[in-house]
Amino acid sequence: MKIDDVNLTLFAWDDIPATRYGHHTGQFAGSSSMGLLTIRTDDGVEGHAFLGSAANGGDMDGPGLIKHLKPQIMGEDPLDREKLYTRLWSRNRYCTLRTIGAVDVALWDLGAKAAKMPLYKMLGGYRDKVPAYASSAVMSDPGAYADEARQYRDDGWAAYKIHPPTQWQTDIKVCEAVRKAVGDDYKIMLDSTWSYNYEEAIKVGRAIEGLGFHWYEDPLADDDMYNCIKLREKLDIPLMATEYSAGGFTNYVPWILNKATDYLRGDVAVKGGITSILKTAHLAQAFAMNYEVHHGGNSLNNYANLHVILAISNCQFFEVLLPSGAQKYGIIDDLTPDAEGFIHAPTGPGLGANIDFELIENKKQTVLR
Repeated sequence: MKIDDVNLTLFAWDDIPATRYGHHTGQFAGSSSMGLLTIRTDDGVEGHAFLGSAANGGDMDGPGLIKHLKPQIMGEDPLDREKLYTRLWSRNRYCTLRTIGAVDVALWDLGAKAAKMPLYKMLGGYRDKVPAYASSAVMSDPGAYADEARQYRDDGWAAYKIHPPTQWQTDIKVCEAVRKAVGDDYKIMLDSTWSYNYEEAIKVGRAIEGLGFHWYEDPLADDDMYNCIKLREKLDIPLMATEYSAGGFTNYVPWILNKATDYLRGDVAVKGGITSILKTAHLAQAFAMNYEVHHGGNSLNNYANLHVILAISNCQFFEVLLPSGAQKYGIIDDLTPDAEGFIHAPTGPGLGANIDFELIENKKQTVLR
């Protein structure tokens, strides 16, 4: 079995609602360009991945994928994933981690399809369902967060995470309002999206520690390891960094050795694929640390993330980023929690997603080869 074709179909994603998660995203809305990556073998097996998101179109990264990564895998056995990943990673100076991640996801999808297995089983299944938490967008006032958190609690979801306005005094008021709305026993988290200086981070951290928050995510700049170390020494609440720390798998090491974070963080798009985050989850497990998987930015990445979560023991939740109109597209019957708040394992081979090929054909912009 050899790879004989790699192509990327760019298609339009329209009607994206106005959405903001923090300073790092700004507000995005309207339309974006998504990419369907197809890797095909000479015996007709195909692997797929999506490239792009509502905020960052696949048209931005697609040409780099075709120019720099396609030559690394053409004519190769797609089951030699470790060899191919090493080749893909060698091109990280010339293309984004998002493109490396997309190729890696498609290779895993192809391999599991060839084995006629759901991917999480091929990875070594640990469970067949995982609790989901709702992860907010930035909203207008504390009351809006309180109402949304109460609704997801009542719908049976496992937890609720706040992306606040990122003004520390207002953020504390939001956290107070949410805790009051959901009661003392419901799990809530804060993701401050790298928005505070050290003094502000201490004040917010102490406030949410007193409110019984489950974790404190990314209060400081993504490369501010020094102040993360100081912050972790001052607070009892678990601190989570490394979502956008520079680099891939190996660059988690200094965060662990310097005791700069309690949990590690990443996903297939921002860390370069299933291979990378699976390695990291096992690395974290060796230090008795959680690897909390971030949302994937698009529907097929979320399937890839889910399969990794189902194959490891040191991840608590599956993240569902709101609103769904800015996160879900191109999949028929996309991932949705059940009445008890669980996301269940796909049962089909590979990623097990029902890709909406008709929509993609109708919205097709161009094919990169």
